[in-house]
Amino acid sequence: MINVLGMLLLQDDAASRAASGVAAVFGGVFLFVTLAVLLVVIAGLWKIFTKAGEPGWAAIVPIYNAIILLKLAGKPAWWIVLLIIPGVNMIVGIIVAIALAQNFGKGTGYGLGLAFLPPIFYPMLGFGDAQYHPVATA
Repeated sequence: MINVLGMLLLQDDAASRAASGVAAVFGGVFLFVTLAVLLVVIAGLWKIFTKAGEPGWAAIVPIYNAIILLKLAGKPAWWIVLLIIPGVNMIVGIIVAIALAQNFGKGTGYGLGLAFLPPIFYPMLGFGDAQYHPVATA
């Protein structure tokens, strides 16, 4: 009886270690993909900032990059407060993305792409041929 219980415990331990190993691999892959997407967005944002005459390094400074993004969108800097309010931040983020797209000569659809698919649209805007010409106002 004790040997059977011991074997069951060993089997559960081996299964647990195997599951932990699989989880670690998936976690590592997820982390790698997430970092790759983050780098793509940062590179696109860096290029957008430099196109607009702002320092590219601002793309990697957490709150400062949002202030610069608001500036490029033609929105007041105090909107940073709206970006930290849950729920409101989604609406404000969409408004800012649309205004940013308009300031680069793109339409509302492109702005929605910036809001909902930033890993695709920020690099397209940054590395594309769009030029910054502010037209949106606060």
